[in-house]
Amino acid sequence: MLMTSPRMTTAQEKQYPPSLLSFFIYNPKFGPREGEEEKKILFYHPSDVDKNEKIRNVGLCEAIVQFTRTFCPTKPAKSLHTQKNRQFFHEAEENFWMVMVVSNPMIEKLNKDGTRVPEYQEDELLDTVYGAVIQQCYCMYKLFNGTFAKSLEAGGVEHLQQRIQKFFYRLWEGYESLSEVAEEIYWNSTRDEALHLCGETGEATLILFLTGPYDINNPDLVVRFPRIFVNTDTTYEELHLIVYKAMSAVVCFLINASVELTREFCQRLDNLVGPQLTLLASDICEQFNTNKRLSAPEKEPHFKFIYFNHMNLAEKTTIHMRKTASMSLTSVHTDLMKILGDINSDFSRAEEDEEIIVKAMTDYWVVGKKSDQRELYVILSQKNANLIEVNEEVKKLCATQFSNIFFLD
Repeated sequence: MLMTSPRMTTAQEKQYPPSLLSFFIYNPKFGPREGEEEKKILFYHPSDVDKNEKIRNVGLCEAIVQFTRTFCPTKPAKSLHTQKNRQFFHEAEENFWMVMVVSNPMIEKLNKDGTRVPEYQEDELLDTVYGAVIQQCYCMYKLFNGTFAKSLEAGGVEHLQQRIQKFFYRLWEGYESLSEVAEEIYWNSTRDEALHLCGETGEATLILFLTGPYDINNPDLVVRFPRIFVNTDTTYEELHLIVYKAMSAVVCFLINASVELTREFCQRLDNLVGPQLTLLASDICEQFNTNKRLSAPEKEPHFKFIYFNHMNLAEKTTIHMRKTASMSLTSVHTDLMKILGDINSDFSRAEEDEEIIVKAMTDYWVVGKKSDQRELYVILSQKNANLIEVNEEVKKLCATQFSNIFFLD
């Protein structure tokens, strides 16, 4: 059992959360000679930074990477810790580097003479969490644009730069904070299926194509669907992405890019799928609303959990649930989230199944279970509970929420 004491702030202290300072992509091969350094930079956020500062920051990261290669040529630097910020490095493809710089959280203390002194919380950021964010950014880009190398091969550096800037400008420039980007990445990859199908109110909407022409009966509209790229490490498969909606149900079709999609094709697909998907969505929404009426009024549970299966990528969570009209079910203190991250880091280094129980000083217990490629993290609000009682509560949770899944006892 571990003990942890979260850092508490007083009324005279002001706390600043971590924030994104910069994000950039560069390739050292594109500007090898002196005076051509700017050619290395494929994207830089924020865009209004002075050119010379961009070059200096990219050059510093390039030097750090090259320096660390002298110690381990096959494993260059992943992060650099300083008092005020932390830099994360990711070589997405050979010679294509993505760098994210995040400020450390900081507390401004008020001295006796009235002056404010910054105290940087250097240990509050987790490399595994922010490293995963930068890797997921690349995965999202690759899904909709293909690899950097393929774009370079197709149209040269200028074409590659245009694609990178178009995608990452919308990703970074459109959000005010790093947490918004993380939430967007999360909700783009996993959503609660019932709410996704029925919506918050269960209201029906029209049948339509969310990608492609908005009116498949209009012969003047061009039939064009976005493309996605999968299996890029092997066959490099390019596919049309058709997103079709009936009521509040959404289904995606992936069709080989070599197939020509016409207005007649869309009409046939609409006639085939529309009626069946509408009935299915109606049945799901009816069942969902029935269960909602029969269930107890929504309230803050005394436990929250995250479950993930590495084998089939299944996930289940009550931590990332959406906000309701009366309360936020996503509110988990940053100290508890850090404990979750620490446990996850321990699990990533462990080859065998294990269990970790942490007692926080804020009357919370945090339990992590790793069993056969499955991971479960539970946050319990049990002020006077002991270790045995906490273990029993987790067993009850596993029995009710994961009845067909084995976990360590």
